[in-house]
Amino acid sequence: MERREFVASLVAGGCAGMCVDLTLFPLDTIKTRLQSQQGFYKAGGFRGIYAGVPSAAVGSFPNAAAFFVTYDCTKSLLGAGGTLASPRMAPVTHMVAASLGEIVACLIRVPTEVVKQRTQASPSSSTYSVLLATLKEEGVRGLYRGYGSTVLREIPFSLVQFPLWEYLKSLWSWRQGHTLYSWQAAVCGAFAGAVAAFVTTPLDVAKTRIMLAKAGSTTASGNIPLVLYDVWRTRGLTGLFAGSIPRITFISVGGFIFLGAYEKVRRTLL
Repeated sequence: MERREFVASLVAGGCAGMCVDLTLFPLDTIKTRLQSQQGFYKAGGFRGIYAGVPSAAVGSFPNAAAFFVTYDCTKSLLGAGGTLASPRMAPVTHMVAASLGEIVACLIRVPTEVVKQRTQASPSSSTYSVLLATLKEEGVRGLYRGYGSTVLREIPFSLVQFPLWEYLKSLWSWRQGHTLYSWQAAVCGAFAGAVAAFVTTPLDVAKTRIMLAKAGSTTASGNIPLVLYDVWRTRGLTGLFAGSIPRITFISVGGFIFLGAYEKVRRTLL
């Protein structure tokens, strides 16, 4: 991967992350409160829907930049030769690249997500006070609580979203006989994001419960099957898909903005 392409992926990814996270933050707050153990209204309802936005603002650029740099570098390496260079193996290449991208990005995303979600579920507290309280009670490990569940949510999500996005782009491009415009890539991103969001909602519910759980509790230990079983036992199928509508809306619109902005900025820089 050339230096120019590396810089383009870095800047385009970061800009795309900032655009989507700050634009759609209120929807994310509503989704978090719908999924919280204490219930929507006790977690704040519609009050203070921008609670936790400083955490999202700080983390969104490096998080998205790290993802796309890893994604594009891996695609470039795997497509350079060998078995995975074949067009028929493109979905596998995209799956591997997206999975590695998520593992790297989550190193930045999880601490900001922990602080953001705790502030969203407790709007009377500031981002700074939540950060200090987390460090005081649980140390740095507390900021990475839910890392495993986040990665296990993001990888299946990316395994669906990115191969589907790349496939839809190539199909549309082939049908119209030329490279897609940025808005067309954005439409493909919206559809791919909506499908992936619905499929992975139960994993997102588990991740939210783990991040919001009281330190030392069974839920806080991060056992995803146990958390999912507990949600199923107490709230049934509706509990497993709690927040699915705002999540699908958020990620569908987010996919449009995120992947559209990424394509636009990257092409401009190249």
